[in-house]
Amino acid sequence: MAETTKIETGSGRKTLIGKVVSAKMAKTIVVEVDRQKAHALYRRVVSRSKKFYAHDEKGTANVGDFVKIEETRPLSKLKRWRLMEVVKKAKLVIETKAVKQEEAS
Repeated sequence: MAETTKIETGSGRKTLIGKVVSAKMAKTIVVEVDRQKAHALYRRVVSRSKKFYAHDEKGTANVGDFVKIEETRPLSKLKRWRLMEVVKKAKLVIETKAVKQEEAS
C-alpha cells in the first residue's frame, strides 16, 4: 500500500497515494510518499520517500491514513497538492479531537 501510484487523470494532473504523517495544522496534512527504484549502477532496489503538503478542507484525514492527493495550483508557500480521498483508514486512530471536545463540555 505504501507504493507510489502515479495516475494521469483527464486533466493532466498527477495523482499520488501516500501515508499521512502529520495532521496538526489547520486544513493541512503532510503526506509521505514512498517510492522504490532500481539503483542506476548497482541495480539494487532503493526506497526513497518525500513529504508533500496537501490541503484538507474538511479535516477528514488523520495520522496513519493512506490518502490520494492530486496536484493543484499553489495554495501557499509549500502547499501544491489537495486531498482527493481517504483510501484506507488507520487501524489505531488517535482520538485527540474527540477527547478535547469531551473535556471542553
